[in-house]
Amino acid sequence: MKTPFPFSAIVGQTEMKQAMILTAVDPGIGGVLVFGDRGTGKSTAVRALAALLPPITVVESCPVNAASTAECPEWAELGSKKRVKRPTPVIDLPLGATEDRVVGALDIERALTRGEKAFEPGLLARANRGYLYIDEVNLLEDHIVDLLLDVAQSGENVVEREGLSIRHPARFVLIGSGNPEEGELRPQLLDRFGLSVEVRSPTDVAERVEVIRRRDAFESDPAGFMATWTPQDENVRDAILRARKKLAKIQTPDEILNDCAELCIALGSDGLRGELTLLRTARALAAFQGARKLKRAHLRAIAPSALSHRLRRDPLDEAGSGARVKRIVADVLG
Repeated sequence: MKTPFPFSAIVGQTEMKQAMILTAVDPGIGGVLVFGDRGTGKSTAVRALAALLPPITVVESCPVNAASTAECPEWAELGSKKRVKRPTPVIDLPLGATEDRVVGALDIERALTRGEKAFEPGLLARANRGYLYIDEVNLLEDHIVDLLLDVAQSGENVVEREGLSIRHPARFVLIGSGNPEEGELRPQLLDRFGLSVEVRSPTDVAERVEVIRRRDAFESDPAGFMATWTPQDENVRDAILRARKKLAKIQTPDEILNDCAELCIALGSDGLRGELTLLRTARALAAFQGARKLKRAHLRAIAPSALSHRLRRDPLDEAGSGARVKRIVADVLG
């Protein structure tokens, strides 16, 4: 298996890396949508983050990466029940994938003739307890995107055919990437992603040179490059694990809740998903930074990624949604 590029060695793209780290701290945030130029490290960052996380313990023959035989679905035909450690899964969902390949397929003939629930697990089963990555998500068929977002929110995949029903856990962090010039997601789908970030090709010569230098060093001597950057990746992993333990203990003053509501009202975001995502993401950032109490600084830091994709489009505002959020955050929070 090819060694993923170290997460800490990725040059720049601070907002994208922060968003991915926060979803590792609290997967309930709801995934990340990354829009931007090709070749800006989107897929590299996903695989690098999953690689630095600690391995998960799974039942060796369980198709949904269950941690114990009791958690493995009844339809699974278990061979080896031995528990083993495996890297956090990162599953790619290709654009041409059929619904059966994504959710899994029931063997109707076997069910009718033998009375057995025969099920061929799909990509969602393999992604359980890991990451599901969709490149060019804006080109994916709408019904597949709807299905994915519903499963990502519920944490369970349900397949029903001819009166038969199969269920299995499907808890994963959904990462979508794409180029906005090639098509846009519908607003209601944008709103279902927890965070959204825009990435751009670096324009600074020194930064581009550093990208080239590190990539060349990695390809020339992978072992030596990993030895240099592994300690920094371990520091990030340890910070994520500490943050997971602290998450439930973060104090949240009522003033912060008021700030969340005022921000979303000022931005004109529909529904209450914006406030809830803003709160969860700010809390994850506070935990990652080792804070005990949620503060306005945490809201300011993550508001653009939590809210910019939830705004109604303003054709008279050429600054972009991220700039609008920052402007309104400054007006509301001072």
